Amino acid sequence: MSGKTDEIKGRVKEAAGAITDDDQLRREGKIDQAMGKTKQVAEDMIEKAKDIAQNVNKPR
Repeated sequence: MSGKTDEIKGRVKEAAGAITDDDQLRREGKIDQAMGKTKQVAEDMIEKAKDIAQNVNKPR
């Protein structure tokens, strides 16, 4: 799953927990959102590293 997908899933869980007054579901939602954001940062870093590697290998 992508980071954005995890973040959206977390928002849905958190909202469902708020509606049903389920603290556990709210916490799970917040955790999923944090994991999603972390994955997004990691994905962005990987893409930037790939871009840098490609630019290093280009002849000037």
